[in-house]
Amino acid sequence: MKNSKTHKIRWSLIIFITPVLLWLFLLIVFPQLELLKMSFFGTGLPGKANFTFANYAAFFTEPIYWLTFVRTALYSITVTLLVLAISLPLTFYITKIAKIQTQGFLTVVVLIPFWISELIQVYGWMILLRESGILNKFLLSLGIFKQPHELLYNNVTMLMGLVYISMLFMIVPLIGVMQSLDDSLIEAAYDLGAKKITIWKKIIIPYVTPGIMSGSILVFMLVLGSYLTPKLMGGKNALWFTEQIYNSMIIYFNWNQGAAFGFLLLLLSSLIIFVALKITRQDFRKVIK
Repeated sequence: MKNSKTHKIRWSLIIFITPVLLWLFLLIVFPQLELLKMSFFGTGLPGKANFTFANYAAFFTEPIYWLTFVRTALYSITVTLLVLAISLPLTFYITKIAKIQTQGFLTVVVLIPFWISELIQVYGWMILLRESGILNKFLLSLGIFKQPHELLYNNVTMLMGLVYISMLFMIVPLIGVMQSLDDSLIEAAYDLGAKKITIWKKIIIPYVTPGIMSGSILVFMLVLGSYLTPKLMGGKNALWFTEQIYNSMIIYFNWNQGAAFGFLLLLLSSLIIFVALKITRQDFRKVIK
């Protein structure tokens, strides 16, 4: 009887997991392996591809490529820190200060803007900030501006857009960890005369560090691989590394170099995350839970 039951469970597991494995292999693993293969071959003559490391070497020999990556990585780290600075007090208020009856409502209010696509969100910011946009008209009516100003296409508005787009991916992990923090620990610290800064430094931040690292990894990878927001809100001067990958593949039809840059982006971003985990002394297995 047990054998037949075990046999049925195994078959149900196989039936359930087979479509998932096929989906992962055909749509994710196989295309990535093909791109990895392409990255090690040059264009050469038609039908005669030659094995080479030139596609990877171009990243280090051409300053525009690695300088763009460094710029993209620095801006991505900046966005991650800004998102963290906004999300920490926000999630603390929702989970520890707000009344239980309003916690669910506040969580939904925070999440509602992210139910629409990134493209629609970016166009919303463009309508708000463009020269003939709502903000310019409002400031003109108050007399603050004498004439319309172009508030788009600069690094500040690009950072603002990236912070807004990626906020959700920091808030959700932080709320999950913050809710499990025992309120009595904070109350006991208050009763013993600890200052707010000390409580944050000694109790709250150490406890929610796994959530901080989890959210930071998500935000950093999302921003580093972003294309729409830097392209639409940053303008021509805000060259993002993903735009170079797009240009290599779509504009110059150099899929080999674009594939190499894509895998370099993955490797270098993974290295940055590895260094961050080592500095903060966090275990990756705990962070991804």
